[in-house]
Amino acid sequence: MSEIQMPRLSDTMEEGVISTWVKNVGDKVASGDVLVEIETDKAVMEYEAYEDGFLVKQSVSEGETVPIGAVIGVIADSPDAVPEESGDGGAEAGPEPAKEEQAEKAEEIQEAARGTEAEKPSEAPAPPPGGEEAPRPRTSPLARRLAKEYGLDINRIQGSGPKGRIVRADIEAARERGVEEAAPAARAKEEAKPAAEKAVSAPAFDDGRDSEELRVSNVRKVIARRLTESKQTVPHFYLRRTIDAEALKAFRAQINEQLSSTGVKVSFNDLIVKASATALKLHPAVNTSWVDDKLLQHHRINVGVAVAVDAGLVVPVLHDTDKATLSEISTNTRELAGKARDGKLKPQEMSGGTFSVSNLGMFGVDSFSAVINPPEAAILAVGAMRQEPVVVDGEVVARNRISLELSVDHRAVDGAVGAAFLKDLAEILEEPMRILL
Repeated sequence: MSEIQMPRLSDTMEEGVISTWVKNVGDKVASGDVLVEIETDKAVMEYEAYEDGFLVKQSVSEGETVPIGAVIGVIADSPDAVPEESGDGGAEAGPEPAKEEQAEKAEEIQEAARGTEAEKPSEAPAPPPGGEEAPRPRTSPLARRLAKEYGLDINRIQGSGPKGRIVRADIEAARERGVEEAAPAARAKEEAKPAAEKAVSAPAFDDGRDSEELRVSNVRKVIARRLTESKQTVPHFYLRRTIDAEALKAFRAQINEQLSSTGVKVSFNDLIVKASATALKLHPAVNTSWVDDKLLQHHRINVGVAVAVDAGLVVPVLHDTDKATLSEISTNTRELAGKARDGKLKPQEMSGGTFSVSNLGMFGVDSFSAVINPPEAAILAVGAMRQEPVVVDGEVVARNRISLELSVDHRAVDGAVGAAFLKDLAEILEEPMRILL
């Protein structure tokens, strides 16, 4: 037998959520088959088997979060290793009390470390009047805590995990259904609290916002944590410049006319990405990272392109951008953006970035300040193209212009170095033939 461990599917991943088991216990598995879909800090990704065999155990249920390296399943060489099935629809039969007890204990310790209060087994439902004790439902401590927080009677919730175990996904589903499953004892206990104690846990007045707590995905949680860390630990400074985009506009039209028979269409963002790679070749000091008090010089130029998806913001990476043609950049960017929206990006397609471009021009945004994507040293924010009155040869004329703003990590890049980079980038975009050189 071999254990399947929670993999590191991105360079920033610390834990993952089992989104969907594609293979069930007892299924035959071939190398390359998708075993499970895992929600990481960036997207929902497919995890493939690396060997042939049979899936004989799912150690982690759908909806549960585990750290990198934790065992999530087991593959064996023979179907004979598959545990006997119980009569409840394919869940494993045969108790493993020692392992389950250890798992429960470990999870309760984790919950306690987070400042939560996991319910103890002694808090099982009271025996009915007939004298027989009601069986305690199989649950994870996290599920019990959430049920208590949401005011749900866990005894009335059907579990979807192994052996009917109630997991977080079951609690969230019950809450979304809006079914009245509030535990009477919990409500009575809350009502019996002193007024002063209630005031601590509930607002003293209606703030009039009609608020609803929404489910936060693992991707959104990690985005929030990483951006907070970026702003708190990375000393940002900002450089702004507005470019004349008349030549860039004409250059794009000419390129797309030449590519019309291929079906490829180059966007302004493709041109800016390629120009950024060209400028990075001229200024390798910007193509660096500050990591653990060490300055890393990157010899490959990999430009990340920010893409907005339902779960948040992901940044697929165009590797060796300086060596790619405009048509390759256009094709690859659209392919990666499509994968990002479908949650199908592979780990290598989101890793290894050395510089990023974030473009909000399509939303009509004039300019903005982007947050650096660690461990990169800089990110370029691109605004919308607008016609503005400009003095040319002593006369006021309307010209197309684009605002650029460079956010820079001052630990890795000095102000003058960043300014020189932005100056050359602007000049390349104003003389776009240099993009091809």
